[in-house]
Amino acid sequence: MLVLLCTLSVMTSCSSFVAIERAAHEHSDSVFIGYLKSKNTPYSQNNHVDILNGAHVKFDSLLADIERAEHHIHLEYFNFRNDSINKVVITALAKKVKEGVEVRAMFDAFGNMSNDSPLKKKDLEAIRAQGIEIIKFDPINFPWVNHIPSRDHRKIVVIDGKIGYTGGINVADYYLNGIEGVGEWRDMHARVTGEAVNALQKIFLDMWEKEGGGRVEGEAYYPQHTRKDGADVAVVDRWPRRTPESIRHAYANAINAAKDSIVIVSPYFMPTPRVRNAIEKAIDDGVKVTIILSEKSDIPGIPDAVWRAGYQLMKRGAEVYMFTGGFNHAKVMCIDGKFCTIGSANLNSRSLLYDYETNLFIFGKEDTRELQQYIEQDKQRSYRLTKEIYKKRSCWRRFMGWLVSLATPVT
Repeated sequence: MLVLLCTLSVMTSCSSFVAIERAAHEHSDSVFIGYLKSKNTPYSQNNHVDILNGAHVKFDSLLADIERAEHHIHLEYFNFRNDSINKVVITALAKKVKEGVEVRAMFDAFGNMSNDSPLKKKDLEAIRAQGIEIIKFDPINFPWVNHIPSRDHRKIVVIDGKIGYTGGINVADYYLNGIEGVGEWRDMHARVTGEAVNALQKIFLDMWEKEGGGRVEGEAYYPQHTRKDGADVAVVDRWPRRTPESIRHAYANAINAAKDSIVIVSPYFMPTPRVRNAIEKAIDDGVKVTIILSEKSDIPGIPDAVWRAGYQLMKRGAEVYMFTGGFNHAKVMCIDGKFCTIGSANLNSRSLLYDYETNLFIFGKEDTRELQQYIEQDKQRSYRLTKEIYKKRSCWRRFMGWLVSLATPVT
């Protein structure tokens, strides 16, 4: 059955998509921007992006922005864990409610249920009693299996329609303190100001209305943005019924546009055929491909499949590094030193074929250079994968990698 699903996935994707080719004379960023515009992707100029290197930086920035909020604060998270950082955030939000600021929060019911410190009914009642509107995305009800396919994996915050956040960092202590048996939980996020915030706002408000929070509209939520310089930003959002192919096609086309270099950091690296084929073609075309993966994971069996996927691309010619500093949960990519992406989407079929996801694609050498510097620091905490290292893994671990890889279309 799993083999059949794999085959069907490949056949379907091959019949529905034609990737852009590496243009002979155009720069990779120009080629990819042309692709995004052809798909009516929200694209804007004159944004300012701060790359937030780690959870401590993200929460320091977020809490400072919450403190300065004047009209509204919107939060959408896969995992809103009932722990100490949650309490800090809720306390800050409750303070703003008392000052007359509107606060709306949404979290994924499965993400909440699957952690060991979930928000329970009494917790939600206590939060609502403080004036914070908070709802679940797709509550898990009988028959439970009906709720498995598409979850809200986004991490979005919008403040006053002027400041936006997105990336890989949920509201959970382990992003700050690590996790037993895994170690440090490494991740990245982005803060953006400018017109790109409007796209993040629309994503949130559409989901808020869809999940029964009511329709919210008006100029106060979409203020005018007057920056005159800064980065171009595209907001690529995956909404399963509206834009089911958006993120995997964006990844594949960004990779296909590359001429010189591709740098990828991904935690659950089991790319779908579309993305894997793009990476392989880039290698064959002489593009330098560097991939940083993690030795460890929070999900049993996944590291074996990640090792296998990395090894296969290493044999093809990619430089693959295994991160040893804990679990690298960042979802980032840089192309030719010209543009990059930060977001919630993993390079696996769970993110690319099923979930609600959002990624920023950022065009600018300075932002891309900064992100590459952070990736280089991670590379210094990694070792390069070789055939000899992979062959030292036990036959059982290699078998498990093959077995889990068969489930890629449903993982």
